[in-house]
Amino acid sequence: MKRYAYAWLTAGFFLISIVLHWLFGWYAFADDQQAHGEAARVGPYLMEMGRDTFENWQSEFLQLLWQVVGLAYFLYVGSPASKENDDRTEAKIDALLRLVGKEKGEALIAELDEQYLRTQGHARPHAHDAVYPKGKGG
Repeated sequence: MKRYAYAWLTAGFFLISIVLHWLFGWYAFADDQQAHGEAARVGPYLMEMGRDTFENWQSEFLQLLWQVVGLAYFLYVGSPASKENDDRTEAKIDALLRLVGKEKGEALIAELDEQYLRTQGHARPHAHDAVYPKGKGG
């Protein structure tokens, strides 16, 4: 339960908001029907509220969901945009480790790569080769 507290809170907020949305929608619909001299019926109300709800979801919920899930996905798969700052930081740390001594620094880097399951060695930022040409510390 504690592990998924954020999901439970989100579900709670969602359920409360959707129930209140439909409840207040019913009161507004009933007032509108009464102003036109008609009785409020459930069928037309469900159609109107369903349309309004899905219209809101399309313009707000799905757009936000796509942005959050899409960006999280691209961060997870390691798109170039999501890796740039990490690559730069990692390259700087690797360079500092090499200052300890080429062999000792390389051994530390290899040990960290193994520990954190980095199969491709250290990351290379986009400008890495311009700053450290091959064989010159990069």
